[in-house]
Amino acid sequence: MHRTLACAVLGLIELTFAAPLSFAQNYPARPVRIIVPNAPGSSGDIVARVLAPRLSERLGQPVVVENRAGAGTMIGGEVVAKAAPDGYTLLMGFGTLAINPAMYKKVPYDAARDFTPITYAVSIPGLVCVHPSLPARSIKELVALARARPDQIAYGSSGQGTYSHVSTLLLATMTDVRMLHIPYKGTGPAATALLAGESSVQTSNILSMLPHVRSGRLRALGVTSAKRTEVAPELPTVDEAGVRGYESVQWLGFLAPAKTAREIIVRLHTDVVAVLRSAEIKQRLANDGAEAVGSTPEEFGAYIKSETVKWARVLKAAGIEPE
Repeated sequence: MHRTLACAVLGLIELTFAAPLSFAQNYPARPVRIIVPNAPGSSGDIVARVLAPRLSERLGQPVVVENRAGAGTMIGGEVVAKAAPDGYTLLMGFGTLAINPAMYKKVPYDAARDFTPITYAVSIPGLVCVHPSLPARSIKELVALARARPDQIAYGSSGQGTYSHVSTLLLATMTDVRMLHIPYKGTGPAATALLAGESSVQTSNILSMLPHVRSGRLRALGVTSAKRTEVAPELPTVDEAGVRGYESVQWLGFLAPAKTAREIIVRLHTDVVAVLRSAEIKQRLANDGAEAVGSTPEEFGAYIKSETVKWARVLKAAGIEPE
């Protein structure tokens, strides 16, 4: 009797552990969704749609890109945080994962608790640009002008807490100057305002700004990454231009819901990184000024934590309280 019971319990234990393993080994058995928490045409949307077909080839299943924009990327993030941890719903994560905790009192997820990092996929530098009417032809001249005219030089952004906002804010706090922030409803309206001279300064990703610089409608003062970009090697980094230690890039990475099986994370990491490191994709991204990264899950998790600390410090120094 006891022996029979013991065998039954042992069998149940083996079944319990074997089921997830079998599930992971059979992954993927149906289409995979990539949730982009921004509107179509955004940098994350563009990158996701570039990678999806090649990732589909490696996974042997369709990879569908789905836009869930709104609330500073928090709507899309919440969709993935609450999804089943089965590897079929992934998040194209943005830098806002690290910014939002310091910007908002109520964030519907915790980046460290509710997601499992897969890989830091792509890094996109920004450009600090000014309207040609502003008499500043370098970062040093912009800083000197802002110091002489506190709160008079207006800088635009795609919204409170966005990459374009905090990147210019970082420049201001590191140089101890004050400029007037004008938040717009998206990258397009912010760029239109800068082109019209409604604002004088804007930091935004290189994909959206470089065409206007090439046409002469805007003047670029510096690149926000730690190194110069291949698509505009003549432009100095903000660090080289005199603000030592400055770096702010728009990063994109893949994450899955927390508690996703390790075997699935390993499979996804292997395939995503293989796509990122293919010559075709690397060149396609480089043509737009973006850089394929392909970190380990652990490296990506550590990076998100460091970025969260960084932006909390910057926003606190600027006197911005969570809304």
